Amino acid sequence: MADFTSPYSSLLPSIPDDQTLPQFMFSYKHQTLNRPERSVSVPCTIQDHTGKKVYWEELRQRVQHLAAGLKSRFNLKDEDAVCIFSPNHVDYPVAIWAVHTLGGVVSPSNPAYTAEEFSHQIDVVKPALILTHPACLETVSSSLRSSSVPKTHIALFEPGHASIPFLEQLIEEGKSKVQELIPKSFGPEEGKSKKAFVCFSSGTTGKPKAIALSHYNVIANVLQTLVHWQCNDPKRPSTIMPVGSVIMGVLPFFHIYGLVVSVHFALFAGLTLLVVPKFNFVPFLKSIVSHKVTHLLIVPPQVVLLCKHPAAKDYDLSHLKAILCGAAPLSVELINMLGTMLPNTRIAQGYGATEATGTISAVHDSQWTNVPGSSGQLIPGMSARVVKADGSLAGAGELGELLLAGPNIAMGYTNDEKATRETFIDGWLRTGDEVFLDKYCNVHIVDRLKELIKVKGFQVAPAELEGHLLDHPDVADACVVGIPDDFSGEVPLAFVVLKDVPRQKAETFASEAEQLKRSISQHVEGAKSRYKWLAGGVRFIQEIPKSPSGKILRRLLRDSARASGDSSSARAKSSL
Repeated sequence: MADFTSPYSSLLPSIPDDQTLPQFMFSYKHQTLNRPERSVSVPCTIQDHTGKKVYWEELRQRVQHLAAGLKSRFNLKDEDAVCIFSPNHVDYPVAIWAVHTLGGVVSPSNPAYTAEEFSHQIDVVKPALILTHPACLETVSSSLRSSSVPKTHIALFEPGHASIPFLEQLIEEGKSKVQELIPKSFGPEEGKSKKAFVCFSSGTTGKPKAIALSHYNVIANVLQTLVHWQCNDPKRPSTIMPVGSVIMGVLPFFHIYGLVVSVHFALFAGLTLLVVPKFNFVPFLKSIVSHKVTHLLIVPPQVVLLCKHPAAKDYDLSHLKAILCGAAPLSVELINMLGTMLPNTRIAQGYGATEATGTISAVHDSQWTNVPGSSGQLIPGMSARVVKADGSLAGAGELGELLLAGPNIAMGYTNDEKATRETFIDGWLRTGDEVFLDKYCNVHIVDRLKELIKVKGFQVAPAELEGHLLDHPDVADACVVGIPDDFSGEVPLAFVVLKDVPRQKAETFASEAEQLKRSISQHVEGAKSRYKWLAGGVRFIQEIPKSPSGKILRRLLRDSARASGDSSSARAKSSL
């Protein structure tokens, strides 16, 4: 069979390969693409708790001044890496583009990481600077105790420590230095080989993998999304993302969904981004109303709350024009519940991956919602193959593993040649997802062939948890699987083989068994981020099933858990 390609690929303009992201965001013009024009009265960002608005020219100047300040204070240079370890902040985009202006590489990090988890990122990225928030400073300090990064190479988004500079200081310093600033520029095709981001996404080997994204990758995905949602057609304004829309920026900016769609696409397309540092449901509802938010970019757990939390009925959300859900599949039941609650709001799903720089498929602007059961159409410029179990290519409606090619496919994994060879093959990305595509190139996701567990959009590697469980003094063997959960999408469930003495106690006394389960759960909770906790529980078994080569037959245990109703108990227990 031939490859599947987006029916709108012919509308995609040539993608510039000689521009940095700041040049693209602030200066890009194309003879065949009408970039959405932002009115001077339309702010770029709004700070949620203060209502402070930042407009386009001020945003551009802050980027320039911060770049000059970072150069002066820290002597950042071409290809230096900067870790951003912070919740969402109104200056998060400013920090990103200031680093890029100097030719640096940004590595965004989950601010919920423990010191151990952040230390791994530091070891891989080897940052020249860590930009963090005062609330995260203790974790950063702990991580640096075993690192070669100088303690003086830290800056804060806001004042929080007398001896550590913060952004506003650096911006003020940069104002007097900006005339000396020489922004980074690229030659032809250089944007394809220059890293813009190193984003971390868990792999099945346990440790999070560092995915390298080029400037070209991000620019491509922004333009692909722009064309798919018809934001560039002056004769027919986009119905899904018209200029001036106010988007809720509550998705974490370190995550590829928030980083590319919320920050880069939204600001490029003339939208206003309401920056919310952290998701809390009732304040989230208040912000939607008080800031007249028109578009929500959210994940399934937030949809669950909109549908089921009693507070949702206390707020008039009828002004919402669209709710776009990604990061994990949304059940038909939830779509129907939300549609009943907000009958005049467009509700749609998308599908993406960090290795594809974000969006892979989404509802098209001409559609009110997705084809039932699908995650939308392939975006322009994407080609797909569906490979059946026997290695042959599938046709429309046939199951197989999804492979993708396009200008948004990542450069590969940093410092992991083996994983890069296994995942990026002859220009094609192996997604590990079992899918079928219909004749209109709508992507229907059936299952994940990878072993990753997806909790609220975050990827959890079973091997990472299994390795940690084996450190528990009473555990002889372990296997972790994901089981369905209405709120989180999936949650981890641990199958544990106990050592002989604790096993005998657990088999003899029910209280001993419950105490052991609590001890094992607490062992994880004391070392791992909350979304990695064993919200699905702990289950004792006699033996972990394995293949002759020693590989865990994880799917057997996952199927067993689901067949025995563990998904229901996980939903009851989950407090994430």
